Amino acid sequence: MGRLILFNKPYGVVSSFTSRDGHNALKSYIDVPRVRAAGRLDKDSEGLLVLTDDGKLQNRITSPKHKMTKIYLAQVEGLVTDEALQQLREGVELKDGLTRPAKARRADEPEWLWPRDPPIRERKSIPTCWIELRLKEGRNRQVRRMTAAVGFPTLRLIRYSVGSWTIDGISPGESLEIR
Repeated sequence: MGRLILFNKPYGVVSSFTSRDGHNALKSYIDVPRVRAAGRLDKDSEGLLVLTDDGKLQNRITSPKHKMTKIYLAQVEGLVTDEALQQLREGVELKDGLTRPAKARRADEPEWLWPRDPPIRERKSIPTCWIELRLKEGRNRQVRRMTAAVGFPTLRLIRYSVGSWTIDGISPGESLEIR
């Protein structure tokens, strides 16, 4: 097996080693030759990004045919309803088609949660809550589009795990090489 690096991607960092538009990129955090991200997180999302130099492993992580589970924690605007959670569990119709069913549940704000810079926009008249989503596919901005489609826009999104790998013990901007 090649190299495998778990990286806790901070908010505002793009999931590539270079950035055309001046955003902070992986090269500011990871100085390991020939590794590439196995999947992506948009610059507004945080959490686990798996990097490897092993093409077969990268394919196993990213290919929908392998159905590797990814767990996301989303802070959404409003108090999510049972009906919205059920829609997420059954699959949500998006512009690019119906999503696979997700495991969705309300969640407490994580005890290990770090402050985000900049903080999320909060409105005094609209509460927020957290949900946990377990997905086996990875479309572009999928979690954000799914929560918006059921009426609860995502304010903050953290990928907690990919398969059996998690961000436990890895601070934002830090990485851990698995041997």
